[in-house]
Amino acid sequence: MLKNIITFSVQQKFVALSLVVLMAVGGYFSLIRLPINSLPDVTPVQVLVITKAGRFSPFDVEKLVSYPIETAMNGLPDVAQVRSISQFGLSAVTVEFDEGTDIYFARQMVSQRLQSIAEELPPGVSSPQLGPISTALGEIYQYVVHGENYSLTELREIQDWLIAPQLKVVRGVTEINSFGGFVKQYDVIVQPGRLRMFGIGISDVMDAIANNNSVSGGNFIEHNDEQYIIRGFGQINSPKDIENIIVKNVENKPVFIRDIAAVEIGTQIRQGGVTQDGNGEVVTGIVMMLRGGNGREVISDIEDKIENINASLPEGVEIEKFYDQSDLISRTTKTISTNLIEGGLLVIVILLLMLGEISGALIVAAVIPLSMLFAFIGMREFGLAANLMSLGAIDFGMVVDGSVVMVENIVHRLQKDKNADKAEVIKSAAQQVVRPIFFGVLIILMVYVPIMTFSGMEGILFRPMAITVAAAVFGSLLLALIFVPAMSAIIFRKGVKVRKNRLINWLKPRYMSSLEKYLDRRWMVVSIAGVIFAASLFLMTRLGTEFLPELDEGSILIEQVRMPSVTLDQSIENADWLAGQLKKNIPEIETVVPKTGRSDLANDWMGVHQTDVWVVLKPPKEWRKGITREDIVAMIEPYLQTEPGLAYNFTQPIAMRVDELTSGVKSDLAVKIYGEDLEMLNKIGDNISALLPSLPGTDNYYVEQTAGQPYVTIEIDREAVATFGLNVNDVQTVVEAGIGGKEVSILYEGQRSFGIVVSYPENVRDELYKIQDIPVHLP
Repeated sequence: MLKNIITFSVQQKFVALSLVVLMAVGGYFSLIRLPINSLPDVTPVQVLVITKAGRFSPFDVEKLVSYPIETAMNGLPDVAQVRSISQFGLSAVTVEFDEGTDIYFARQMVSQRLQSIAEELPPGVSSPQLGPISTALGEIYQYVVHGENYSLTELREIQDWLIAPQLKVVRGVTEINSFGGFVKQYDVIVQPGRLRMFGIGISDVMDAIANNNSVSGGNFIEHNDEQYIIRGFGQINSPKDIENIIVKNVENKPVFIRDIAAVEIGTQIRQGGVTQDGNGEVVTGIVMMLRGGNGREVISDIEDKIENINASLPEGVEIEKFYDQSDLISRTTKTISTNLIEGGLLVIVILLLMLGEISGALIVAAVIPLSMLFAFIGMREFGLAANLMSLGAIDFGMVVDGSVVMVENIVHRLQKDKNADKAEVIKSAAQQVVRPIFFGVLIILMVYVPIMTFSGMEGILFRPMAITVAAAVFGSLLLALIFVPAMSAIIFRKGVKVRKNRLINWLKPRYMSSLEKYLDRRWMVVSIAGVIFAASLFLMTRLGTEFLPELDEGSILIEQVRMPSVTLDQSIENADWLAGQLKKNIPEIETVVPKTGRSDLANDWMGVHQTDVWVVLKPPKEWRKGITREDIVAMIEPYLQTEPGLAYNFTQPIAMRVDELTSGVKSDLAVKIYGEDLEMLNKIGDNISALLPSLPGTDNYYVEQTAGQPYVTIEIDREAVATFGLNVNDVQTVVEAGIGGKEVSILYEGQRSFGIVVSYPENVRDELYKIQDIPVHLP
């Protein structure tokens, strides 16, 4: 079969070359369609289930929401791991599936299982939602919404209702995550004294608002050969409509909302905030790329879309980018291109120097780009992306091995048989070495088979590299069997003229002399080789190891952890001060954006005591002479040490997300301790942490806080409740709505919707003794 391929290539050389051209065209179109990212995406197949649990405490969220969902997910097929985080008003359950599971099939299974347990969740808990179809590389673009003379609430409204919907239509974007500012709502501030005077309970107010805000449909009627659709409209259109709602008739006189409450524009309770450069809070947006998307194309499309959006925003409002992955992708792509081009040129130079026939050397050199085009076809078919790992291991020496042997033998035979038919000589010479070439390349391919069987993190990282290299080597084999004989039949149809090779002529006698010399001393040579090998084994045991070298992303991320009892405002104030100091005193920094707590999407479930400080650096060419990234970290650290009780860790944005999504912990290395006794777990954790400073390589560490959050627990006296003829829910309504505030309906302003929230005034619920005096309406 192999000889038949050679015969076809020589006799039908133009047909063979046409096939090569078709392959090259296919490789080019595969290249321009390849997703291009900075790094291989190591995020496992996982589905995030986010449940907003109203005003429930972390303890109740864990017991009533996270545990039922987590238990239900354990029964799904192909589930590798289920873990959860429970915080104030939020449950985040991560369901990780076995490698190779289709992400959409996994989401479908999770969604179906959620429907079966939805009724088990307590009232006041929203329906569980699936997180965006994104990965650790998904947060590719982040921006700030600036606006002169606009409040944070107004800027947030512009972000949510004008900017985000337009960005979602960009191809490859799966979600726009808004973070920072205040979400607008309409507050109905009920006065307890007025309620007592009219004998009205807060539940009556809630029911009145809910019952006076609706739309109905009455089918249609036919009149004068026309069809009229009947619509009953009773929606609230303005705060005035809320004020005019009747709550109750007292002595035949209506009591309106305006008689017992004030209706005003307010803001939702939030669990996060963003600042920038020490200038106070800002509104930001995070563009999340769809899993498997082409990062370079998505960023380019986002830039174009934002340019159009800026032109349509209200006067004085502007979107300003502060972070994207385009620079990292560009630098990575440049590194790959430089390595491939320089490596290819180096091999070509060596070929021209070592092969005596220039035309033959050029034939072999042409195999390099053609093999790469064939590799791009393989990458496209296997669904691989072009990145540092998949393309960084291409070895052009292996790629040209078969072609070098083929051309060298053809040139040698043509030089030897000068009077014979050139086509027959080329065919005979190629057939003479086709079997060694085939099996030699096959052996090289077999080296990568074990790598292709890797699973887990190792498989995600190294399997694309093995597939890409194997595709390039296999392509080079096909080219050695088809392209090289066909081109040789065309170029060498009049024979070959081997030029004098001065380098080979100079090396050859010296090599022969050394060979004869050391063949007579073979035991000495073998002994020396054995000693060198043994020494290398000894040195290998002393070398440090790491899974992957750290890639410089061009940005620094500082993780800050404070005491759990700290308030959001205090965390934001401290983080803003740090941002101002860093921006002011370190000229290598472009901008500093601290993100405290969690966003509305809650895909990054941080508490108010946690802050991620994004330190975006200027290009290295703009740094002071001699300054390195390590120097910048050292300059930042003293400012972190000024805050008492602050634990911190230096990392990078993508590295942090990879750590968090793969293990649930924002750290390079984590020790997880399992058990039922929380006090014992904390004790063991403290004992382990005491050992960490003495371990070589430890930079910094902290023990995750599992306690320290203060609670005010209102325990209902059931006997007292029964004495007054009340139910427990009557008291719970006062706790939930009066103290915490409860959304009872929605007010629509065009396409925009805002919650209507009922609560008591801040001044009657801001102290413990005041909470004790809040009245409960008797039936």
